[in-house]
Amino acid sequence: MRDGVSRKAGWTLAVLGLSALTGCNSAGGGGFGVGNMLLTAGTTQAPAQAAETSDVYCPTVDVFDGGSVLQVRGGGDAGSVRSQLTLGEIARECVGRPDGTTVVRVGVEARALLGVGGSAGRYDIPVHIVVKDGSTVFANRTRRVAAAIPAGQTQTTVSVIEEGIVVPAANANSFEIEVGLGTGGRRG
Repeated sequence: MRDGVSRKAGWTLAVLGLSALTGCNSAGGGGFGVGNMLLTAGTTQAPAQAAETSDVYCPTVDVFDGGSVLQVRGGGDAGSVRSQLTLGEIARECVGRPDGTTVVRVGVEARALLGVGGSAGRYDIPVHIVVKDGSTVFANRTRRVAAAIPAGQTQTTVSVIEEGIVVPAANANSFEIEVGLGTGGRRG
């Protein structure tokens, strides 16, 4: 029994010793502790990542005039609407970089609804996203998303996420985000 107790005590000391070693590199210490060596299997430290912040200017998203609904017609009368495309939820995320630029990501949900003249199938939804400051445009992107409405259903929802839009530091506190359905929005 004594042998079992000493093994347990030795194991506990080994775990405590390893714990103490991993604590050698406390934040702000600037050193590279043995614990980090054991965890990273080497003596080199990963390069420090530049700090990003999400506490930056991030404007609300505006919808282009006439950009919230798009009807696809099969003929000339009102009963010939094949489908109606509508905007749903809209979201944005802005992350500041150390150099003062802001990286913007915009998410748009769109819904395809069958009209009287429509049938199950594939519908093309063009989502247009513009990030600008006055007449200076940083991104002017149109994404076409396929929305499949299966037989027996009358609608479907799709999402578009456009990322990697960089706003220069000089404009990081005054830019606008606009979205809409179609291949373009209002100009200006």
